[in-house]
Amino acid sequence: MRERAYAKINLALHVRSREPDGYHRIETLFAFCEDGDELEVAPADGLELHVEGPMRQDLSDETDNLVLRAARLLQPGGKGASLRLTKCLPIAAGLGGGSADAAAAMRLLNRFWALDLDSEKLTELAASLGADVPACIGSVTARGEGRGDRLQPVETGLGKMPVLLVNPRKAVSTAAVFRGWDGIDRGPLPDDWRAGRNDLEPIALAMVPEIGEVLERLKAQSGARLARMSGSGATCFALFESVVERDAAHDAIAAERPDWWQLATRLR
Repeated sequence: MRERAYAKINLALHVRSREPDGYHRIETLFAFCEDGDELEVAPADGLELHVEGPMRQDLSDETDNLVLRAARLLQPGGKGASLRLTKCLPIAAGLGGGSADAAAAMRLLNRFWALDLDSEKLTELAASLGADVPACIGSVTARGEGRGDRLQPVETGLGKMPVLLVNPRKAVSTAAVFRGWDGIDRGPLPDDWRAGRNDLEPIALAMVPEIGEVLERLKAQSGARLARMSGSGATCFALFESVVERDAAHDAIAAERPDWWQLATRLR
């Protein structure tokens, strides 16, 4: 059995307050791409995880990542599984990679172990693994409030829209970016998310100046409707009018900055 861990982007992300427990109250619009990491499962006596793929080295020091934690959360007595994760997304990149992997593991093992848990129950369980994991369970466009785990599906009409993801191959600590927020509430997420913003962008930009260059290059591409940083960075995205324009942008940026990571995909 196989399952895809869909790359997450934040079309907008407004930070409203810092809570006493250190978490932040946010308003965001999650969207998901058609591509991402891949997860496979096969029978085994215990639980094991094997990682391969172009980004596998980024997880070489993680002996207990979110995939295994998600598996243990669902594991019934006496059941095992051998999981194989093909890591294609960079980590600490604002794409919800680890959260998407955990959600994919939950969807996959729910079928593999025939647990028959519905989406609502999986989402409820996922909250214990991290703020983004509940959104990644359904992997549909949704407004997220609270820590991002209070979800309301939203119809944006963006399905199948071409999108280009670009990362300057710089990891960014989500915790460090949120700690850098200045505590100023700049207002709610509007109904028209295009009029929104990413309140974490200036903080991440100060940490990784290359984000500014990524955004400049994306905004300069023909057919780019909107370019913005996703999550806490450093990945940025641009939405395009057509696949042809998206692919032309991909090729132009690859020629100028072959050292950057890119993914040409579409929104789900």
